[in-house]
Amino acid sequence: MLWIKALHIVFVASWFAGLFYLPRIFVNLAMESDPAATQRLLLMARKLYRFMTILAVPALAFGLILWLYYGIGRYGGWLHAKLLVVVLLLGYHHACGRLLRKFETGRNTHSHRWYRYFNEFPVLALLAAVILVVVKPF
Repeated sequence: MLWIKALHIVFVASWFAGLFYLPRIFVNLAMESDPAATQRLLLMARKLYRFMTILAVPALAFGLILWLYYGIGRYGGWLHAKLLVVVLLLGYHHACGRLLRKFETGRNTHSHRWYRYFNEFPVLALLAAVILVVVKPF
C-alpha cells in the first residue's frame, strides 16, 4: 500500500505542477502581441497540457486503488469532500483545455488579470485536499 500511496503523491504533485503553470502561460499569452512569441507560448501550452493530462491518469488511478482496494477513507466523510475537490480539479483541467483551444483559434476573451485570478483555484484546491487528507476534519 505504501508504494501505491507514494506513487499517488508523486503523480498528484506532478499534475499540480501543470495546473499551476499552464494558467501562468495563459497570463503571458493574454499580454503578448508578438506573433512569434505567441506561437512559442502556444507550443509550450499544448505540450504542457498534453503532459499534465498524461500525469493526471495515474494520479487518479492510484487514488482509486487506495480507496477501492485498500479502503482508505471508507468510513470517513473527509474522503467525500476530497473527491469533490478532485472532481472540481478535473473540471478545472478541462477548462484549461478549452481556454487553450480558444487561444489557438484567436478567440480568447479574457484579460491577463482574469487569468491571474483563474490561476489561484489550484492553490486553494490543494490546500483543501491536503487539509482533508491530513487533518480529516470529519
